[in-house]
Amino acid sequence: MTTTPPVLLRTAGDLHARVRHGRRAVVMTMGALHEGHATLIRTARDLAGPGGEVVVTVFVNPLQFGAGEDLDRYPRTLDADLEIAGQAGADAVFAPSVDEVYPGGEPQVRVTAGPMGERLEGASRPGHFDGMLTVVAKLLHLTRPDLALYGQKDAQQLALIRRMVRDLNFGVEIVGVPTVREDDGLALSSRNRYLSPQERRTALALSQALFAGQDRHAAQEALRARAREVPATHARAEALSALGESRAAADAHAVATSAPASATAVRAAARLVLDDAARLDPPLELDYLALVDPSDFTEIGDDHTGEAVLAVAARVGATRLIDNVPLTFGAAS
Repeated sequence: MTTTPPVLLRTAGDLHARVRHGRRAVVMTMGALHEGHATLIRTARDLAGPGGEVVVTVFVNPLQFGAGEDLDRYPRTLDADLEIAGQAGADAVFAPSVDEVYPGGEPQVRVTAGPMGERLEGASRPGHFDGMLTVVAKLLHLTRPDLALYGQKDAQQLALIRRMVRDLNFGVEIVGVPTVREDDGLALSSRNRYLSPQERRTALALSQALFAGQDRHAAQEALRARAREVPATHARAEALSALGESRAAADAHAVATSAPASATAVRAAARLVLDDAARLDPPLELDYLALVDPSDFTEIGDDHTGEAVLAVAARVGATRLIDNVPLTFGAAS
């Protein structure tokens, strides 16, 4: 299958002079494209339709890198990015210089992420989300899309972009696309290339911890659902005992009559995996493990019902990685 190479645009003038066709879908990246980005582009292609347009931005934003972070080390692979973008269905790649995006130097007026931007990633990387939202706002103005797509791997980033668009009345639809993983479960990231083989083995603990928490959550929800199948009487214990689950009878009753699924237990299941990984060689150095409400990224309690995000960040060697899985607490009665 042959693909038409995307048009490379370097300036806002070139982008604005481009004749638009149908809906414009934008995928924002910092380059070093991989299958996760390609999935975003393919999804954008589907949503824009055959008569629409997909624009991929490639810009390594200096505002969202803190002191000691990997701005200079961050991979720049524009030729490869153009090929991947074209194969995935992009019509144009907008790859401006720093001077093009910030013509007067670092902007004095910026978007502030607020309290949500000070939690988790924001606490670990002060100022990161202000820089991220500032460049996203600028790129949304420059590209003028109908819809913009972002990966759910950066869950806090996605939540903040959605909040900015809603709070500041941006006329754009924000679409979240599920995390793409490698066969071993590691979430795809441009930073994975920094990992040595030994470091990669340790890094697998991030996804393994999340899956352990996810499994614990699923087991609790299943137990609760089974407990609801019979009345909250002696009949419940008899029914469960008949299935060889006499020990689960009391637990089922407790689960059904109190919290839908214990956030504490989910965190504990994930933490066990991370604690084991801290003893590996090289060790995993945990930054945070959090189970949060996606509306504001505050920690949830055991009485929480509804959507949640189990998130983790850790360093392996010199590489910092993040990952998360969405959960839903409390099936409908």
